[in-house]
Amino acid sequence: MQTLLWVAGGTGFPFFMTALGAAVVFLFKERVQGGMQRIFLGFAAGVMVAASVWSLLIPAIEEAQSAGGIGWIPAAGGFLLGVGFLMGLDFLLPHLHPDAREPEGLPAPWKRTTLLVLAVTLHNIPEGMALGLSFALAVQRQDPAMFAAAMALSIGMGIQNFPEGAAISLPLRQEGLPPSRAFLYGCLSGIVEPVFGILTAFAVGGIQPLMPWLLSFAAGAMMYVVVEELIPEAHLGEHSNIGTLGVMGGFVIMMILDVALG
Repeated sequence: MQTLLWVAGGTGFPFFMTALGAAVVFLFKERVQGGMQRIFLGFAAGVMVAASVWSLLIPAIEEAQSAGGIGWIPAAGGFLLGVGFLMGLDFLLPHLHPDAREPEGLPAPWKRTTLLVLAVTLHNIPEGMALGLSFALAVQRQDPAMFAAAMALSIGMGIQNFPEGAAISLPLRQEGLPPSRAFLYGCLSGIVEPVFGILTAFAVGGIQPLMPWLLSFAAGAMMYVVVEELIPEAHLGEHSNIGTLGVMGGFVIMMILDVALG
């Protein structure tokens, strides 16, 4: 129960920030301008890269070594499995990015709005897994530093989820949906974080020896999202250095949060 409460709170904050970002649809009708969009995408990429290293891969190596194993084996193996998992979802799940003309994944007779929501939902799955694992590990170890690191990860994810919520609700508004429905769909895109966070935390209870593999699995899934989608989208158009600065800013902020609090 203690693990469940911590995971629910830790994943609830990023979900709240997603909903808060989606709420801007009640204030604006236009989508985020191109330059700001590249900054937001780059920032999200930087946060996820730093979180993958400091909050997931390093703890995975330390967990394996503390159990008497070889640290790099679960770190590398779980990372590659996470990449394969997200690659499979990306290939199978129908979804559409806001600036794309054709959907990705298997053909499906779904509306454009549904495909737009699924694109962001796909990104949030590894984030929820990462948060669930971080808080579950902190509860199991009862280590104040691990609790602080998990909270730093939650804060970092929440910061980057605010523009993400706006990035899904505003395009939906432009697709013709009323503000209330655009807001609702924006919120639904973020609900997978608490769902996958809680499911992952439940799974960890019965397979504690696999914790290093699961941590690195989440890192690989997040890095796939970063390299496959976030960074390329952050550099679309001219003056791509704006997106680059967003990546650097997100990386530095997440690194500071993790090191200072953890």
